[in-house]
Amino acid sequence: MKDKKLTTYQMAVTAVMAAVLCVLGPLTVPIGAVPISLANFVICLTAWLLGPKFGTLSVVIYLALGAIGLAKLAGPTGGYLVGYLLLAFIGGMFIEKSKGNPVISAVGLVLGDAACYVLGTAWFVFQMQCELGYALTVCVYPFIALDLGKIVVSCIVGALLRKRLTQAGVLKLQNAVSE
Repeated sequence: MKDKKLTTYQMAVTAVMAAVLCVLGPLTVPIGAVPISLANFVICLTAWLLGPKFGTLSVVIYLALGAIGLAKLAGPTGGYLVGYLLLAFIGGMFIEKSKGNPVISAVGLVLGDAACYVLGTAWFVFQMQCELGYALTVCVYPFIALDLGKIVVSCIVGALLRKRLTQAGVLKLQNAVSE
């Protein structure tokens, strides 16, 4: 698939995952300044199914649709939303390059999530004019275990979905392996 044109199939699956993110992303549990969200779980699955290029494009679509309410992106948690791009790209890159190896893929998703944390926390500190220690206490530490759990579940579900959808001919991966 060296063609630079975006195929109808690629547009469709990218749009479907953006729609799934739009539906599940807003489901949150408010626990403070930064809510617990299903968005990063869906982004991990998107990386599994679409890889770095179209997974990131799916997140761009999600953010563009949400940009109608620019206050979210410009607000204290906006850096985490933009950080979703890093999660999709880095995670998708590791998944694609490892051909879906669950351990290597999990490492990539953890690194992508860490990049999201860094960007989001830096933006939070800037917006809130607070100390880094406070931002870590409010925005990072309470979420680490849960996010690691989401990554593990996404690796189990993502690997299974990727395998089944590829076998069924529904998912066409650039680096598909006959599994």
